[in-house]
Amino acid sequence: MQTFDSDGVSIAYVDVPPKEGAAEPILLIHGFASNHAVNWVNTSWVRSLTTAGRRVIALDNRGHGRSGKLYDPEAYGSDLMAEDARRLLDHLDIPRADVMGYSMGARITAFLALAHPGRVRSALLGGLGIHLVEGRGLPAGISEAMEAPSRDDVTEPTARMFRVFAEQTGSDLRALAACMRGSRQTLSRAEVAQIEVPVLVAVGTTDTVAGSGPALAALIPEAKALDIPNRDHNLAVGDKVHKAGVLEFLDARP
Repeated sequence: MQTFDSDGVSIAYVDVPPKEGAAEPILLIHGFASNHAVNWVNTSWVRSLTTAGRRVIALDNRGHGRSGKLYDPEAYGSDLMAEDARRLLDHLDIPRADVMGYSMGARITAFLALAHPGRVRSALLGGLGIHLVEGRGLPAGISEAMEAPSRDDVTEPTARMFRVFAEQTGSDLRALAACMRGSRQTLSRAEVAQIEVPVLVAVGTTDTVAGSGPALAALIPEAKALDIPNRDHNLAVGDKVHKAGVLEFLDARP
């Protein structure tokens, strides 16, 4: 991986050329407690996109993977994390890219598309539906789950799942606790209505974390929804319907 300085925070990333084709860039932004490899490499997204002729850039969000670890929740605002993504595009001299995020990464993508529409050719929001606006989704207690002495002390099922996942990904649990406390901002209905780039909202039909994908897509002028059948929040990420829908969307968008 390579690194660059994003306003004092070291951000790690990979930049993978296409196997062939026009090399249109797409930036991938992973979800909470994950990293670029778990979210995008292990699920074959990088291979699928580079095979389709796209240049793939994927970062480790601040507090995750090989990027810098911060322990103040105020360092993890969605707007700040969106600026990490924008600075990465600057660092690579990429004026405009498709941007795909999953879960927390989709939230960051939405903030980036709203703040810098000229830099985002299209926004692909995976694993995040109407909860971008309504503010529900993950239960309370995930930060506390990260700080618990052991996973065995965590009884709430979703919080325990994230604690186990964070341990599996070798994450810094204290940094993740701060991230969860600082990164759950919402956008209003008026704000999402101002997102002016083409948007794909892709959510599993059994995802209880994201909220309705069609309900969010209905609020965004150039958005369409993609249902990922019989997939929950975790399994929808690398699903073949998800991949096919994204590739079709990217081929069709202006």
